[in-house]
Amino acid sequence: MVHYLVLLLDLGGTFVFAISGAMVGIRRRLDVFGVLVLSFAAGNAGGITRDLLIGAVPPAAIADWRYVVVSVVAGLITFLWYPITNRFGREVLWFDAIGLSFFAVAGAEKALAHGIHPMMAALLGMLTGIGGGILRDVLVSGIPTVLRADIYALAALAGASVVVSAHYLGIPPTVAAVVGGVLCFVLRFMAIRRGWHLPTAWSAQDVPSPDPARPENENG
Repeated sequence: MVHYLVLLLDLGGTFVFAISGAMVGIRRRLDVFGVLVLSFAAGNAGGITRDLLIGAVPPAAIADWRYVVVSVVAGLITFLWYPITNRFGREVLWFDAIGLSFFAVAGAEKALAHGIHPMMAALLGMLTGIGGGILRDVLVSGIPTVLRADIYALAALAGASVVVSAHYLGIPPTVAAVVGGVLCFVLRFMAIRRGWHLPTAWSAQDVPSPDPARPENENG
């Protein structure tokens, strides 16, 4: 049951993240091969990293042909019908939120199934969710979304933590996946809709320069 649940969530997350990768590639004016590479990277990097860390080798994205097919189909759909898919750019953010939810709970479930400590299973669930987006942004020389002021990794960690907590409480994996996925999606949805974000670092413009007329070591 857990195996099929993880497979379903993995393939669903792969599809929606592959679309986001393809759209980034098209906007950076890559050729069709580059778009498909970015599509595969965005859809599978997180799962591959997770599988390597838990010892599930070869990774599912390489051992199972369905992952490649799903990535290529998503990339081609986006590339061939970009004038249409580009109109739904805002909607892709919602699909991205769904993919993040799928990967976060699938990563935690698979890590638990391989006997990983629950705390690390939650972190691996988060890594599964954010890994593809990080590689996608790095390949096009962008700052990864997860490092910006946005509730992204935190949403994935929250969803994965629900799965881990449910495992401790003996709640069925399917119920845990639904609750964790919904929590992750809601947090990401509100971050997009309401502009929720984490505190950012001070910039040079925000820090007041010292007054040369009043040295710091001046007494009185």
